[in-house]
Amino acid sequence: MSFLNVSGIAKKGEGGFLMSNISFSQRKLEKLAIAGETGAGKSTLLKIVAGLVQPESGEVIFEHERVRGPAEQLVPGHPAIAYLSQHFELQKFLRVEQVLNYSNKFPAKDAQKLFEVCQITHLLGRRTDQLSGGEKQRIAICRLLISSPRLLLLDEPYSHLDPDHKSVLKAVVRDIGRKLKITCTIVSHDPMDTLSWAEKMIVLKDGPLVQEGKPLVIYKEPLNAYIGGLFGKYNLIEPSMFRTFSAIPAIRRSLAKAGQKNIFIRPEQFRLVRESERALKGKVKEIIFYGSHRELQIAVAKYTITVRSDKEGIEPGAVVYVTLGRGPLSFV
Repeated sequence: MSFLNVSGIAKKGEGGFLMSNISFSQRKLEKLAIAGETGAGKSTLLKIVAGLVQPESGEVIFEHERVRGPAEQLVPGHPAIAYLSQHFELQKFLRVEQVLNYSNKFPAKDAQKLFEVCQITHLLGRRTDQLSGGEKQRIAICRLLISSPRLLLLDEPYSHLDPDHKSVLKAVVRDIGRKLKITCTIVSHDPMDTLSWAEKMIVLKDGPLVQEGKPLVIYKEPLNAYIGGLFGKYNLIEPSMFRTFSAIPAIRRSLAKAGQKNIFIRPEQFRLVRESERALKGKVKEIIFYGSHRELQIAVAKYTITVRSDKEGIEPGAVVYVTLGRGPLSFV
């Protein structure tokens, strides 16, 4: 049996079912990310797993035992599952060491290791009202880890953090799994936070779980445009566009497989090449600079595609030629 097994979970929201028939599993130390649009039920699902919200149906089995909801026990929650809300609070005007000492049962050596993993040793003497948002996040996570959980659930841990504090917190989350051997599950609205970390992802939409798999597969082979859009920009080559784009060999070879489905192409799958009969001629409409790369809006006949490129010297109005790199295409 899996470390965590969620089966048939359903929960009603104000307008009806917030989620329905949600089932998935998680292995010990497997890094799991949950994605979905706002209102898809991601936070509620984490709370159900933690035993903080009672589902309408279904069950959560953690380490071979059923997690009971608040309707079944006086004190909500599971002692081995820690949940950090995106709206957490720390006691005001206390020193960090005071906040942590209230619940710390670790020997001094073990506590010191925990502080080092969470990168808060230098913060212990500060008051909580003197901390930045990223520092508060790390203190809140450390406060949970003092209870020795075996599963840590983090709800939007990187929201509203500047790049430096986000980078530090990401390192902390990685070390929690690697050094402390605690299994983690994360909800985040930013695909860059989850694609680079997770080993498995699940995607929720309008109630059910709509896709589950490795990040690379979900990114490159989404089952529909909704899933594709959660993880970045994309191009859809619709059947009405097939004739125009069939000059690209990879697309021409894929037309029989596509049928009446759309061909799904990420901007980085396109490549700019020299003039060729095997490439599409286009005109650059707009260029957006992102530092490590540029995003080009290119008019091809009466259509516009988004192409990612690191080539310099291209200006709006330039004539370019576009083809596809190697790799299979997806259809949605």
